[in-house]
Amino acid sequence: MPSSRTSWTSNSIPFARNRPLHNMIYLFIAYFDLMAISPVQRLQWFAESTPLLAILIVLVLTYKRNRFSNSSYLMMLIFFSLHVVAAHYTYEGTPFEHWLKPLFHTKRSNYDRVVHFFFGVLISYPIRELLENTMKFRRVWSYVLPIVFIAGISGFFEIVEWLAAAIYGKGGEERFIGMQGDIFDTQKDMAVALVGVLVATAAYFVYNSNQKQSCQYPIDE
Repeated sequence: MPSSRTSWTSNSIPFARNRPLHNMIYLFIAYFDLMAISPVQRLQWFAESTPLLAILIVLVLTYKRNRFSNSSYLMMLIFFSLHVVAAHYTYEGTPFEHWLKPLFHTKRSNYDRVVHFFFGVLISYPIRELLENTMKFRRVWSYVLPIVFIAGISGFFEIVEWLAAAIYGKGGEERFIGMQGDIFDTQKDMAVALVGVLVATAAYFVYNSNQKQSCQYPIDE
């Protein structure tokens, strides 16, 4: 059996013996099925859930070739769960608005901004892990490229939302983009995702620096 720490940092654990991953899969399936029951807007739920399901299918099909650590899978699970809540309630109508609006002192729903921020925080680590394992990027590139990828992915999905709104026609901007009267909504969404990945990158840099110092100057017991 792998040690407790190895079970979360290693990407070489056989699937049959990867109990943490099994538990995450069972938990997410149950959670997704529950949130698929009677969503506020079925069409919007379908539009929000389809890309997520496509990503999950890619993760399954590429598991043997591009396996992540359980830490990365946990971060993906948290982010996917945040998105599933919005798919069920819509980004403008989640129960979290009862305390998010007073927190930000605004009448606008800010749940989408929260999710964009955590997209930068949570998904940057799996991207870094993928780049390090498949393209062997190290040192400065392992810090710079996740920032570039997060910024690029954020911009891509904003374009996808704009295309969906254009195809839908009248009212599409509110249904798919969720501007809520803010003409700079797209720019702000991308900005908070960028802030999130910068925070995550800084934390990862500090953690790595501390690990290297611990290896160079072991504490005598």
